[in-house]
Amino acid sequence: MREPIKYLFIWPAFLVVLLIGLFPLIYSLTVSFQSARLVPPRPPRFIGFDNYAALLGEERFWQVITTTSGIVFSSVLVQYVIGFAVALALFSRVPGERLFRVVFLFPMLMAPIAVALVGRMLFHSTVGPVNHFFTVLGLPNLPFLTDANWALGTIVTVEVWQWTPFVILLMLAGLQSLPRDVYEAASLENATPWQQFWGITFPMLLPISAAVVFIRIIESFKIIDTVFVLTGGGPGISTETLTLYAYQEGFKKFNLGYTSALSFLFLIVVIVIGVVYLAVLRPHLEKRA
Repeated sequence: MREPIKYLFIWPAFLVVLLIGLFPLIYSLTVSFQSARLVPPRPPRFIGFDNYAALLGEERFWQVITTTSGIVFSSVLVQYVIGFAVALALFSRVPGERLFRVVFLFPMLMAPIAVALVGRMLFHSTVGPVNHFFTVLGLPNLPFLTDANWALGTIVTVEVWQWTPFVILLMLAGLQSLPRDVYEAASLENATPWQQFWGITFPMLLPISAAVVFIRIIESFKIIDTVFVLTGGGPGISTETLTLYAYQEGFKKFNLGYTSALSFLFLIVVIVIGVVYLAVLRPHLEKRA
């Protein structure tokens, strides 16, 4: 008697969550096939794939994808390398490692807007402490937020500062779960620390490494707060990301059909990248299974 009763409690909640998540998705997909504007008011009109065709034929769309991908992959790569290195140091019980464990988590616990505001203050072209330090050394002020290349580097730096603690946390948890007898056997064979890392640590942590990088890639593609506060997508559109592009079209131009199509193309881009990433890693992960 108890088995059917549990579904009486589970299914209503499941249906409510499904409805809340599914209805906006279906409605947005419907709008993406329409010409719909709020300002100036325009009644929805079915136009098929015209919004998608217009996006795919627009140079700005491809530039935004390139910019977003560059920010994502460069920042995630640096996050993983630094995060793994710091996790190894903490796992090795460096002096003060308990204090560092707490301190390193602070950026991740802050709101992205707050982190971006701190970054904007630090890298300000005239009153920022970073440029002030360069001035003391006799070097010229650097255009961290006003030059395209420097601005991209600044965004990556702020992203790395905020989200490296996430990598540290998960990689440290993975290191603590490794069996110690494998390392003891390697020590008996006179294996160097470098050989132990490449022969034991890195291969055994490959599944969690793949998961950490995958999560960070997917999350990083949604970046908008940092870019909006630091550069606003400028100079020009050199640092504009997909989410910021969608914001400009949806909340400033009120072009709802175009923005919905952009959002679904964004979803397709992320899915393709995720599928390719998992397909490349699958043979290596299956060896570890």
